[in-house]
Amino acid sequence: MLDIKFIRENPDKIKKAAQSRSYEVDIEKLLQSDKQRRDLILKIDQAKAEQNKVSKQIKELPNSEKESVMRRMKELKQNLKSWEEELKRISQSLNAILRDIPNVPLDQVPVGKDGSENKVLRTVGSPTKFDFKPKDHVALGQSLDIIDVERAGKVSGSRFAYLKNEAVLLQFALVHWAMDILLKQGFSPMLPPVMVKGDTMDAMGFLQHGGADETYHFEKDDLYLVGTSEQSGLPYHRGEILAEQDLPWRYVCYSTCFRREAGSYGKDVRGILRVHQFDKLEMISIATSEKSRAEHEFLLSLEEKMLQDLKLPYRAVQLCTGDLNDSSATTIDLETWIPTQNQYRETHSASNCTDFQARRLNMRYKTKSGNEFCHTLNATAFAMGRTLIAILENYQQKDGSVEIPKVLRKYAGIKKIVPKGR
Repeated sequence: MLDIKFIRENPDKIKKAAQSRSYEVDIEKLLQSDKQRRDLILKIDQAKAEQNKVSKQIKELPNSEKESVMRRMKELKQNLKSWEEELKRISQSLNAILRDIPNVPLDQVPVGKDGSENKVLRTVGSPTKFDFKPKDHVALGQSLDIIDVERAGKVSGSRFAYLKNEAVLLQFALVHWAMDILLKQGFSPMLPPVMVKGDTMDAMGFLQHGGADETYHFEKDDLYLVGTSEQSGLPYHRGEILAEQDLPWRYVCYSTCFRREAGSYGKDVRGILRVHQFDKLEMISIATSEKSRAEHEFLLSLEEKMLQDLKLPYRAVQLCTGDLNDSSATTIDLETWIPTQNQYRETHSASNCTDFQARRLNMRYKTKSGNEFCHTLNATAFAMGRTLIAILENYQQKDGSVEIPKVLRKYAGIKKIVPKGR
């Protein structure tokens, strides 16, 4: 949520920023509701002040004046009730408009309508070349007996999978290796809940503009399954005032995540690229406003270091305004080379959400001049399914085996995954 004071002072900027994301914001209606709300608050405060003053003086008034004063107090009480009901209605209307306004993109974010206008910042490594026809991760998963989507379809339906045998060892090798790196960088490990309350999911900014269609919602309990670990990790400090000297708070969260992935089709729904259930290791950070940009660069550098240590070819991409999610002020994706698709696919994302989520979560930090809203950031350590795809496809050998990246071998306890029966 944006600061209403900032919107009052920069209405054209807010309108332009929303339009750059292909959203229309009725700024005039918002400012009108804001003025009505402030006028009502003033009237209510004045009326309550009059009530308090009269309640202290009424015993001292002569009887001849008490009757008219009592009539005035009765009238004021009725007006107060009416004004407070109107204030509640206007406040709800104002909040609905405010919650529909996405974050303001930072200056470096290119204006664009969708992902086709994202900007490639750099490319690291060269696409993997083979002297044989490479298999995709689905074929490798079957021949190596490590991924089974067919049986998962019988049990759970389409777009689920069983990870088996060495795929499980490889996944937890990634977790242990990344944890070793991140704990040395001051991250605290966390296993967050995989369900959050409706107001928490709303506060994180994931329900507007079609976001609700991507989530699994249990209406009876008003609980949502998380689609990414920061949805339950970041609200850990909801409603708290943190000490400035303690920031940034850094957490690395591991959880199972759930997404409907509505609208996906073709290659995207084959295998484990876009499934309804997947595991994720996510970095989250709660920083001061002055340090959030540097923190964003730091999180991105960790993502890149891990991909470089895995020796996977990738590129860094600055998302344009039309491809940002509502909460993000800037997002840089890392896209890893997938040989059988002959293209880079998103495996990592690093976002600075500035104070957008913190305002909704009422998450602040104490400074010498008062309390300020925190800035929140998130960055992928590893989305497990997509990372497994990248490793399997880039590290496959002519004989059908897959080498384990060197940095993971001591964690996985194996050097190679070989076809069964060899």
